[in-house]
Amino acid sequence: MTLATQQSPLAGFGNLGKIPELRKRLLFTLGMLIVYRIGAHVPIPGIDPAALAAFFAQQQGTLLGMFNMFSGGALSRLTVFALGIMPYISSSIILQLMTTVVPKLESLKKEGESGRRKINQYTRYGTVLLSLFQGFGIAYGMESMQAGGMSVVIQPGWHFRLITVITLTAGTAFIMWVGEQITNRGIGNGISLIIFAGIVANLPVAMANTLQLTRTGDLQPLFVLFLVIMSVLVTSFIIFMERAQRRISIQYAKRQVSSRRMVGGEQTHLPLKINTAGVIPPIFASAIILFPVTIANFAPWDWLKSLSASLSPGHLMHMVLYSAAIVFFCFFYTAIVFNPEETADNLRKYGGFIPGIRPGQRTAEYFDKILTRLTLIGAVYVVAVCLLPEILIANYNVPFYFGGTSMLIVVGVTMDTVAQIQSFLISRQYEGLMKKAKIKGRR
Repeated sequence: MTLATQQSPLAGFGNLGKIPELRKRLLFTLGMLIVYRIGAHVPIPGIDPAALAAFFAQQQGTLLGMFNMFSGGALSRLTVFALGIMPYISSSIILQLMTTVVPKLESLKKEGESGRRKINQYTRYGTVLLSLFQGFGIAYGMESMQAGGMSVVIQPGWHFRLITVITLTAGTAFIMWVGEQITNRGIGNGISLIIFAGIVANLPVAMANTLQLTRTGDLQPLFVLFLVIMSVLVTSFIIFMERAQRRISIQYAKRQVSSRRMVGGEQTHLPLKINTAGVIPPIFASAIILFPVTIANFAPWDWLKSLSASLSPGHLMHMVLYSAAIVFFCFFYTAIVFNPEETADNLRKYGGFIPGIRPGQRTAEYFDKILTRLTLIGAVYVVAVCLLPEILIANYNVPFYFGGTSMLIVVGVTMDTVAQIQSFLISRQYEGLMKKAKIKGRR
C-alpha cells in the first residue's frame, strides 16, 4: 500500500509509424481537429467584425473570456462554433446527475451498452435544447452591444436572431459529432481533445500579448520570467499528481482445479489514482458557472450584468463557487467510475483479498475509506492548480491562457492521449507475438 508513480508513457513510441491502423487513427484525429479549427473561423452573417473585436478586447479576465477560451476563440469572432462544446458538457452533467435520482435512467445505466447508447441519445437531445436556448440568448444580447460607438449587429431583428440560433445550434451539433467520431475512430477522448485544441490554438496569441505587455512596460521582464518558471513548475506538479497512485496489495488464495494442478497464490496490487476524475471536474465546474452567466452577460438588465461581473475570475464569489463545484465533481465522478462494493465482490469471486482485511463488506468499506481520502487530496490539488494562477491573472493582468484550468486540461488530455497510444501499441505488440507463436507452433 504505497504511493507510487506510473512508468513513463513514452516508452515504446519508436514503433509509432510501423502500425498502419494506429497511423490511420492519428491522421483521422488530426483531420477532425483541423476541420474544427477551420469552422472556428467561419463567422455568422450580420456581425460587424471590428465592433465585435473591440467589445471582446474589454472582456479579458472575465467569464466571457473564459467561455471564449473553451470555444477556442470562436466566441470572440462569433463563428458557427461560438457555443463550442459547452452545451454538450452541460447536458452530460444534467443526465449524469439525473441517473442518481430518476429510476428509469438508473436502470438504463445498468443495462450495459444498450443503456449507454440510450443515455447518449438523451444527451444529444439535451445538447440541442441547450444550444437553442443559449443561441437565442447570445443573439438577443448581441443586438444591444456596442463598442466604440459602433453596434455589433448590423441589422438587428428576428431575421438575425433566427439565423444566429440555427447556425449556433448546428455548429454545436457538428462539434458533438466530431467529438464522437474522434472517440470511436481516432485516438483519445474526442470532447477533451476539442477543448485541448481550442486552448493550444490560442497559446501563441497569449504569448504575443504577454510580449506586447512587456514592451509597453505593463509587465516587468523579471515578472515574465517568474511566470515562465511558475508555468514549468505547475506543469511538473500536474504531471506528478496525475501519475501518482496508491497501490493496495491484493493476495489471491491457492485453488485446486485438478488433482495435480493448483492455481492462484500470487500477489499483485490494485492501483488507485489520486485524481481519478482527471480533467472532468474543472471542465464540468466551468460549464456549471458559464451556463447561467452566459445568459446574464447578454441580457439587457443591469442587475444581471452586475451579478455576472461578481462571478468573473478573480472575484471571491467566483472562486468559492468554482472551488465547491470542483470538489463536488471530483467526488461525484469518482463515485461513477469506481464502485467499492462491486470491486470487493469481484475480488471475493476470484479468491482475492487484502491482507488483514476481511473479504466482502469490510473490503468495500476499506476501499471506500481509502478512495475518500485520495479524492479529497485530489480535489484540493485540482482546486489549488485552478485558483492560484487565477489570482495572478486578476491582480497582474496576465493573459487568461496562463490559467491553471487551461494548463490542467492541456497536460491532462496530453497524458491521457499518450497513455491510449501506448496501450494501443502494447496490445498490437502482444497480438503480433501471439501470431508469431501460432506460426511457430504450426511449423
